[in-house]
Amino acid sequence: MDSRAHPPVAAALRICLHALLVGLLALTAVQAVGDGTSRATAVVIATCVMAGVYAAGALAPAVQPHTRAAALWLVLLGTVWLVLLVLSSDALWVAFPLYFLQLHLLPTRWALPAVAVTAAVAIAGFVLHGQAVTPGAFIGPLLGAAVSVATVLGYEALFRESERRRELIEELMSTRAELAEAERTAGTLAERERLAREIHDTLAQGLSSIHLLLRAAERTLPADAPATAHVRRAREAAQDNLAEARRFVRALSPPDLENGSLAAALERLSARTTGPGLTVRFAVSGSPMELPTPYEVALLRIAQSALANTVRHAEARRAEITLSFMDTSVSLDVVDDGLGFAPGDGGPVAADTGTGGFGLPAMRSRARSLGGTLSVESAPGQGTAVALTLPLPLPDGRPGQDAA
Repeated sequence: MDSRAHPPVAAALRICLHALLVGLLALTAVQAVGDGTSRATAVVIATCVMAGVYAAGALAPAVQPHTRAAALWLVLLGTVWLVLLVLSSDALWVAFPLYFLQLHLLPTRWALPAVAVTAAVAIAGFVLHGQAVTPGAFIGPLLGAAVSVATVLGYEALFRESERRRELIEELMSTRAELAEAERTAGTLAERERLAREIHDTLAQGLSSIHLLLRAAERTLPADAPATAHVRRAREAAQDNLAEARRFVRALSPPDLENGSLAAALERLSARTTGPGLTVRFAVSGSPMELPTPYEVALLRIAQSALANTVRHAEARRAEITLSFMDTSVSLDVVDDGLGFAPGDGGPVAADTGTGGFGLPAMRSRARSLGGTLSVESAPGQGTAVALTLPLPLPDGRPGQDAA
């Protein structure tokens, strides 16, 4: 009668309910035959009819909790029980399984009145049969109704709590799997960036220096000297390997930079960043120029970090990202109108130095690795401004002098 995924104990309870009702019907029929009353045949027929109606509803797929079919089945079952109660006072005890059926199949606002009416009818049937009126005749059906209500409602409460716990466990497991995947992805991206930085700062810089030295040597040698050809071939090999190293560095850059410029990546970052009532805008100042991959990675990552802090801590309504290209430097400004903080306290973002890289120490470390500076200006209720300045690289790819 119930399609929900109740635990095995519920199936055992349903079997006990079936056995209880069939047993009480059988007891009523046997008692009527044993007494030899004139209504014995009618009582046996009525018990058989009620057993058939009950079996039909118990096996019918349409009879489910809180459905019209269940309500109609209970009305038919109750009608047959009333006929049986008129024929035999022993049918009083059949009210007990009916309590459980009504509480199980009807909404609570209808189940409780139905149980009360069933108890009243059971008491009235006992009295109308001329049985001796005793306190037990009233207390028995009422106590049975109270126990039924407490049992069913208590079980339903436990079942709902169990379902909530199961859903919470499933959600926690799903969240843990997502977190593990995010950590793996973050670790992969961090390793890619580390390799790109190492290659840029070692192999690429070394090949660039070799290329420049060989070019200088080639210019000092006579054009017809035998060594000139060897120096030229060595310079060309260094140049080819430098280009290959730079392509490898670019291939290790973040996915956001693979299919477009830094400005386009920052524009996408602004568009997809959401928060309660938060609007993020992006602007470019000056003439955009191509930057080495480590510069683009640092600018993008610091923009992501600063904007993440805005979403998580600032409760801001507006935020602006500005990428500025100047003669000797490139700068990034992330400004919001959020809660702000006292600079002396470091703010909430100062302590946020987890593996996500959203803390100020991690941002400052990125800036220093390229010879740049990172400054933070804020005040309680006045918003926060994060400014990064990187000196433009020299023609050979080495970081320039700090523009600050």
